[in-house]
Amino acid sequence: MAYQTLLQEYMLIPPVTRAYTTACVVTTLAVQLDLVSPFQLYFNPIVILKKYQLWRLITTFLFFGNLGFSFFFNMIFTYRYCRMLEEGSFRGRTADFIVMFVFGGVLMILCAFFVNLLFLGQAFTIMIVYVWSRRNVFVRMNFFGLMNFQAPYLPWVLLGFSVLLGNSISVDLVGMAIGHIYFFMEDVLPRQRGGQKLLKTPTFLKRMFDTPADEPEYEPLPDLANEQPGG
Repeated sequence: MAYQTLLQEYMLIPPVTRAYTTACVVTTLAVQLDLVSPFQLYFNPIVILKKYQLWRLITTFLFFGNLGFSFFFNMIFTYRYCRMLEEGSFRGRTADFIVMFVFGGVLMILCAFFVNLLFLGQAFTIMIVYVWSRRNVFVRMNFFGLMNFQAPYLPWVLLGFSVLLGNSISVDLVGMAIGHIYFFMEDVLPRQRGGQKLLKTPTFLKRMFDTPADEPEYEPLPDLANEQPGG
């Protein structure tokens, strides 16, 4: 009975959020169980181009380090803000959400060719958080009960927290930069005089993934007006 309940709750998670967070957890567990090595997963342009180990273009986004505080911290933020985006501004627009994933992933891969970045999962999380924060500018945040601030400052708070943990800020800055590029192209440029929407979602993706917004089993996260995510 408990298994069926957990399975039902799991299947209620929006598809893109469910697929990505599951892939991250499975990849980390595989490393923890010594089924694969992190050396087989990290971004390495030399072996990608010369030995055609193309899976590294994907696995670099899936490994957040060994099980520990940093992993759970990243997973909580990845799951929560990815889900809130998918159930919020991307509700009924799964294909557009996939395009955002692909767009951000491609730009990060291009950055990784010039900047020494081995794993891009944290940058991807920061990109998701950045886009959500810019689309929810009036939401008040509470970070672990330590400080209160408006949502647009959340990526910068995470950047400072990352520094306290001893992580390199380059990964976070890449995620914020790419998140801003996407936000500008999608939310700012089309509203300018003479502006236009540059990112076009292929029709076949819309036919494959987009479904009516009103689904009988749809259960969104709690109302953001009454919540303080990130705390």
